[in-house]
Amino acid sequence: MSTPHTPASLPSPVPEPEPRHAGWLELFFDLVFVAVVAQLSHGLHGDPGWREFAVFLGLYFPPWWMWANLTVSANLFQDDSARRRVVMLTAMLCLAVMAAAVPEADGDRAPAYALGYAGTRVVLLALWWPATRFPPPRALPRWRPLTYCLLSGLLWAGSAAVPAPWRYAVWAVLLLAEMVLLLTARGRGIPGRVHTGHLVERVGLFVIIVLGESVLALVTATDHTWTARAGIVAFLGFVLLAALWWSYFDFASTAAERVIGTAGTREAYLLARDVGGFLHFFVTAAVISMAAGLATAVEESGHDHLPRGAVWALAGGLAVYHAAHALIALRFGRPLRAVAVWALPGVAIPLLVVLGADVLPPWLVVLLLAAEAGAHLLYAKAVQSRRAPLDTAR
Repeated sequence: MSTPHTPASLPSPVPEPEPRHAGWLELFFDLVFVAVVAQLSHGLHGDPGWREFAVFLGLYFPPWWMWANLTVSANLFQDDSARRRVVMLTAMLCLAVMAAAVPEADGDRAPAYALGYAGTRVVLLALWWPATRFPPPRALPRWRPLTYCLLSGLLWAGSAAVPAPWRYAVWAVLLLAEMVLLLTARGRGIPGRVHTGHLVERVGLFVIIVLGESVLALVTATDHTWTARAGIVAFLGFVLLAALWWSYFDFASTAAERVIGTAGTREAYLLARDVGGFLHFFVTAAVISMAAGLATAVEESGHDHLPRGAVWALAGGLAVYHAAHALIALRFGRPLRAVAVWALPGVAIPLLVVLGADVLPPWLVVLLLAAEAGAHLLYAKAVQSRRAPLDTAR
């Protein structure tokens, strides 16, 4: 059965390893990202400017990138040994250091942030090094983990001694180098097939984390602003989040499981890399931004209009969310015309809300965005119901 996010027809499924689900260690590991997301979202509360948005994206990408790397490692290497548990718990500790450093990571806590990320690169080396001893052709060339993990970790540790603002330029160059190494590999040396169900579940769990932060932001802001207007805005914000959850798990995650599950071994890895690693950075960053905007909308519910930065965080976040899903649909092979039908309104309507930020009251801003998300969900369900008889006939 096809959806607005899936190709109209798919080849026969490619056999993959026995289905598996996230383990208790992975779920425990994700808890540290609850702290990371909360810290980052807090930085966008109020009236953020372009500097705050740039800092948010710059500080969010390293922990997200490490989460994606560790998730793929856990996906390819099913191992519940004491060694792997210690390694993953060490990564969790390193990421906790980064989370604690986030509020001043562009200032006095930058060295701690850099050292925390350096530690995660060493952890990644410990996870991938055993793959260098696999029998050919599954063996991973030793130079890849030595450069991608160890050298990168050493350079990140060294960046802690670099004075600002040059330190941040070093970080950007190091992240770019990591991505270049990954992109040039083109899936070569991958020691096994991606477990599609496990990967989709892990990414979905992270989406739940950022949606959960949004719900928490609504509750906390309503607690601090206990008025009828605040309650109305919070209710509308919840409707918006509910529509995003519904459409994501009914369509986006289902599409990912079908498309990646029918791809060959190498193509499945490349799809997982592009969709799960790169494009879901924008999906999750958009929801974190919306969490901050929703909290501000509740707190400012008694005012005539929201600060422009808050509207950008909320409405701009929704526009980025839809744009990211449009790119995912295109990466999955959907025709541009079919994607544009829902993607253009999904991006344009939130941006129009931004243009009216100075005259729209907070409740109306959230109402318009919730209506757009609800209409997007209804459209996806209508397309699905129209295609169901065709799929059955096939």
